[in-house]
Amino acid sequence: MAVKKLVPFFLFILSFNLYFSQEIIIKDDKVLLDGKQILKVEKINAAQYSFFSMQDDEEILLYKYMDNETPKYVNDDYFILNFLTEKVKIESTDISKIANFMNSRKGMEKLVRWLIKERVLSHDGELNPDRVQVFKEKYDENITERTLRS
Repeated sequence: MAVKKLVPFFLFILSFNLYFSQEIIIKDDKVLLDGKQILKVEKINAAQYSFFSMQDDEEILLYKYMDNETPKYVNDDYFILNFLTEKVKIESTDISKIANFMNSRKGMEKLVRWLIKERVLSHDGELNPDRVQVFKEKYDENITERTLRS
C-alpha cells in the first residue's frame, strides 16, 4: 500500500527534475544550450577538443584525454582541462564525469553540462574566474607533478 503512494511522488520528482534540466548539444562545431549557441567547439581528434568564446573567438578551454602512454591499461588514464584564459590546468582521473562509451561528442556535452552545473561556465558561455579556482580545488589531482617520468 505504501509503495502505491510513493510512486506518484517519485514520478513528480522525476518530472520536476526533467523540466528544469538543460539540454546541451554539440552540433556543427557549436555548443547549444536549450537551442541557443553559447560556445564554438573544434574537435581536433577523439581525445582533444577546443572550446572558443562567442564574443571574441578566443580559445578558452582545451580538453585532452591522456592514456599515460599505456593504451592497453586504462587504470592510469586521466583528462586535462586547460582553462587557457585563466591559466589554470586541471588533471583528473575521474573519467566518469565525462565518459560516454567511446562517443567523444556525447562526452563533451557531458563536460559542458558539468561545467555549467559547477558554475564554471555561465548560461551565456562565459567563464567565471572565481569558480574556475573553486573547480580546481575540488577536482585537480595534479597528476603530472606527482608522477615520476624518465
